[in-house]
Amino acid sequence: MQSLREMILKEGENLGNGILKIDSLLNHQLYPSLMVEMGQELAKRFSGVKVDRILTAEISGIAPALTTGLVLNVPVVYARKKKPITMAGPVFLETAPSHTKGGDVSLLVSAEFLHSGENVLIIDDFLASGQTLLALARMVKSAKANLVGVGAVVEKEFEGGRALMHKAGYTHIPIEALVIITSMDEGRIEIAE
Repeated sequence: MQSLREMILKEGENLGNGILKIDSLLNHQLYPSLMVEMGQELAKRFSGVKVDRILTAEISGIAPALTTGLVLNVPVVYARKKKPITMAGPVFLETAPSHTKGGDVSLLVSAEFLHSGENVLIIDDFLASGQTLLALARMVKSAKANLVGVGAVVEKEFEGGRALMHKAGYTHIPIEALVIITSMDEGRIEIAE
């Protein structure tokens, strides 16, 4: 997606250790028109897949998941990182290590929002190590729902998340990324064409 690629190259910062700061366009501030464009592109990439529900993780996954859900006309569920007092009853709970937070993060979804037999598409901000996406995929499996695809705004190819997803058995589903970063060596941000 050319507009996103240009924005990352213009506003993104390589903080070292594989950390890409794109707070100005995804993780702290949002450009609504760009977010709508991302949702349209993600929906287009999964147009051949029957989707009943989108699953993401709070907070940075919500905006791209929401705009994708808007185009696909399906509900969007996001995994919470802390259990609110309103979340009663059974929950799906997974943990995943967070590169940017420096420790494990809990992800919780109320069982009332993931249903057996449904086709679930995971949309998130990053596909990096793949740990968060695998945690969300485990939730889908625990709910006895069908994982039908994974979409990310940015993939950091060099962190091996796609390979980890394949190693975990997710070779039968489409995995899409709007922008693929191939290297962040020596302070650069290199993006695949």
